[in-house]
Amino acid sequence: MNTEEQMRAVVAHGYGGTDVLGTVTVPLPEPGPGQVRIRVEAATVNPVDLATRSGALVEAGLMAARERTGIGWDVAGVVDGVGAGVTAFAPGQRVIGLRDLLDVSLGAYAGHLVLDAVAVAPAPPGVDAVAAATLPLNGLTALQSLDLLGLSAGDSLLVTGAAGAVGGFAVEIAARRGLRVVAQAGAADEEFVRGIGAEWTVDRAAEDLAAEVRRLVPGGVDAALDTAGSGIRALAAVRTGGAHATVVGGAAPVPLRGIRVHQHWIRADGAALAELAALKLTLRVADVLPLEHAAEAHLRVAKGGLRGRLVLVPDPGAA
Repeated sequence: MNTEEQMRAVVAHGYGGTDVLGTVTVPLPEPGPGQVRIRVEAATVNPVDLATRSGALVEAGLMAARERTGIGWDVAGVVDGVGAGVTAFAPGQRVIGLRDLLDVSLGAYAGHLVLDAVAVAPAPPGVDAVAAATLPLNGLTALQSLDLLGLSAGDSLLVTGAAGAVGGFAVEIAARRGLRVVAQAGAADEEFVRGIGAEWTVDRAAEDLAAEVRRLVPGGVDAALDTAGSGIRALAAVRTGGAHATVVGGAAPVPLRGIRVHQHWIRADGAALAELAALKLTLRVADVLPLEHAAEAHLRVAKGGLRGRLVLVPDPGAA
């Protein structure tokens, strides 16, 4: 098989620390019916990638164990192949997409990625691939969680972890919808969250989250979107009969006081992703690394303190 029919990818061989990550050369994947193949220009590193690599998702029963596991959900790149029945995309088109299947042998940490066409959207116009790659997973998580809450313009919303990737998108989308946002963030991030639309801020170091929120919004907010795993602390800030959504696995509290509680699990949605791309949201990139430096990227994410995402870029000249 010649090099034109192969690609390089970073995968996990078994589960554990970053030492299980390795670069492999594999046959170029072919798109099947209803699928597109994307030449990867950028792939974002997300916390779920670390949980996949470590085996935490296997232990939680969210995926089956396998000898080789693909890593990476977010992709930005160029379509270079389409399967039968695909009419929405054509070779040469710049796109973004989300790989939401956990139990696969190849992920977005690769030279090419095959996705169902319904998981793909045109790339945001005027945005480079590195920045565009940070939108799918975190943007869709924020959008889908907000939709679960059923809020209307003028309603109040608490967003925990508001300076994080999901939290930042949630604040910005909520503000665009006319919601009044209370953003929980550190003092150093107050200017940022206000700049993307937060009306009020609560310091994440505050001892009593609910008391601080209720001081700003008497009676409690109409809903909370918990991206930080605050659980019952965030629920206590919500008015009786309100709504609460969490994006952290296992962090959904008991639905006290008639509050509607949702545990949100992300799903790929190309149509919604296209809507997000059109919103021109604030995209934050912490750093860019070569694909082969995936282990370093995982260590940096695990260390914490990043603002924005680390993005991996394949070497276009590598076999």
